[in-house]
Order: sequence, then C-alpha cells, then structure tokens
Amino acid sequence: MRLLHTSDWHLGRAFHRVGMLGAQAEFIGHLVDTVREHRVDAVVVSGDVYDRAVPPLAAVELFDDALHRLAALRVPTVMISGNHDSARRLGVGAGLIGRAGIHLRTEPSACATPVVLSDAHGDVAFYGLPYLEPALVKDEFGVRKAGHEAVLAAAMDRVRADLATRPPGTRSVVLAHAFVTGGEASDSERDITVGGVAAVPAGVFDGVDYAALGHLHGCQTITDRVRYSGSPLPYSFSEAGHRKTMWLVDLGSDGSIDAERVDCPVPRPLARIRGRLDDLLADPALARHQEAWVEATLTDPVRPAEPMARLTERFPHTLSLVFEPERSPEDPDVSYARRLAGRSDQQIAEDFVAHVRGAGPDEHERAVLREAFDAVRADDAVREVAR
Repeated sequence: MRLLHTSDWHLGRAFHRVGMLGAQAEFIGHLVDTVREHRVDAVVVSGDVYDRAVPPLAAVELFDDALHRLAALRVPTVMISGNHDSARRLGVGAGLIGRAGIHLRTEPSACATPVVLSDAHGDVAFYGLPYLEPALVKDEFGVRKAGHEAVLAAAMDRVRADLATRPPGTRSVVLAHAFVTGGEASDSERDITVGGVAAVPAGVFDGVDYAALGHLHGCQTITDRVRYSGSPLPYSFSEAGHRKTMWLVDLGSDGSIDAERVDCPVPRPLARIRGRLDDLLADPALARHQEAWVEATLTDPVRPAEPMARLTERFPHTLSLVFEPERSPEDPDVSYARRLAGRSDQQIAEDFVAHVRGAGPDEHERAVLREAFDAVRADDAVREVAR
C-alpha cells in the first residue's frame, strides 16, 4: 500500500506578515497532483491542519476545497487534529465526511478505533491519535501524572490491544502529533512542554509498522518506522535550511517500509544574512539571495541610518531586521532579549528568583514553578477548546 504522509499545513498562517494563503492553495494542488501521479492508495495528515482554533474564513474555504478534491480522487484520507487545531471544530461532521472517504480523528477516546483499508495483501489499520493535551486527557487514559509520555503510552497500549485482536498479518499505521526524542525543533512550533519535558521516546510507537508524525516542521527520520513529514511551507527563518517535502511511503506485504521524499513548491527560498550593513550591500557572494525572503542581522556597532530602506534596494524581499551590535556577551548593553534567547519560561523564572534573593530555587520550588506553568498552559488549552 502506498501512503502519502503530510502534516502541519497551518492553513491561515502568514510568514512575517506576508499572506501565505496563495502558497497554501498551490500546495493543496500539488498534493492532489502527487496523489494522482504516484497512484497513492491513502493520504495521512498528522495534525495542525489550521494555524489556530478559530481559523479565518478563507482558510476554512481552502480546507473545504482540499476535502472535495481528495474525495473526488476516491483515495482514502486519514486526518488528526494537532495542538493548533480545535479538535471539536475540526471534527464537526466527521461521520458524514467519512462516507466520502475522508476520515477525521479528533476524539482521544476513539484512538483505538482504526480506519481499516485493504489491498491485495490484506488489511491495514490506521489509528489516529489526535494531539493529546496531558491535562485534558489524563482521566480518559487513567494516568496519575499528566505528562506527554504517560498519555501517549496509554493511547498506544490501546492501539496495540486492538491490533492484537485483528487477523494475523494485519499491518498498522499510527498518526500522532507529538515531540519525539531525537527530533529537531524550529522557532515556528508552539511549545508543548509539560512538567519540564516536551519529548517522548520513539519506543512508545513500538509494535506498529509506521508512525506518521506531525508537530515538528522539519522533515526528519527518527527511525525507519517513525518519521516527521514536516510542514509543506516555511513559517519561520529558522527553517531556512529545510527542504520542504512529503513522505511517499510504500508499506510492503510484510510490513516493510520504503520511503522517499516528494518536494513541495515553495514561493521563495529563505536566506539569513549577517554582518555590517555596508558589507551586506557590497558582498557579491550574497547576490544569490536577492530574490529570497531575507532576515538580515546587522552587527554594526552603531545602528546605521535607514537600514531597511537601504537593504531593500538590494534585497527587495527583506522581511526581518535584527540588530546585534558587535559586543562581548558581558557588555551591559547586550539586549535583554539576547540574554534570554533559547531559555525556557522555567529557566527564566528560576533566574529571576536567583536575581531577587541571591540564590536559585530549591527542588520543591522548581516543582511549584513547573506546576504553575503547566496550569497556565492547561487553562489556555481549555479556553481554546471552549471558544
């Protein structure tokens, strides 16, 4: 059975104030063409269909168009909700839409109820695990402590239990939206850290033939059977080095995996350039970036006059301008933002405690801080679901 694995469409999202709806529509067309040209047997979409819980009307219309085009191909599609989606909204009409071969899986309680498709070699069971917000689903899965590994492991136990009841030789595919250990993050994914831990081990998915993951925006292979497709379009300059693709996966009769990447159309390449303004404007090696979306980091000791206007004369698609003057890290003028770069909310809070009283928090106090941050995240998730 041939699968096309994609995720993280983020319909409705912009890139540094540049509307991406046209590029997202072009991607949907490319997806449909790929399904047709490569004779795909099933499409899997591993979450974050939309960029936010209440997407703009134009994004909903594009999603509606994608559903109609996929249904017209008569190729089954399995989709799950991600941490950016409203599971309740995405799942509206799922039963009716399923009659057209588009299977939406947004209910955690239904994670062990697969979509069963068949080919010449027998059945393939597709299990959709929507994004599992630990604080909201821990009771459903009977786990004592709300954490990503605990709830995902409990969901996978249900999957393996159901799979054990199926005819021998039944192959299996799991769709999940999570941060798996070994994956490389970018700046454009929403933080899902709980209890100071974001990642779950890849071994959680042992026992299934293929785990089609979503959440991380870079296409990557965790193991031969556990892969991220990545987002089809870039959503931050941290993705400048990404090759945007989908996975075309051949699932053999014995459960073996053969996967290749299919490139996605990207409206413009991304480029990150760094240096003094005059050097950036004169360097002939940078000519290749003149048609790219550019993030320029200026290192001039003194902020130059009209830097954006001067940059756009050579790089007309400059979208981001960052100032990082050439100073030592110990310089008191180094910006607060630079000092905090790469640090988690928990680390920043612990640093503040140390600054105020001269000593960092003890283990009990760290636990209190973790619980506070987790409670805020859980409350945000509940409010978003209720909107």
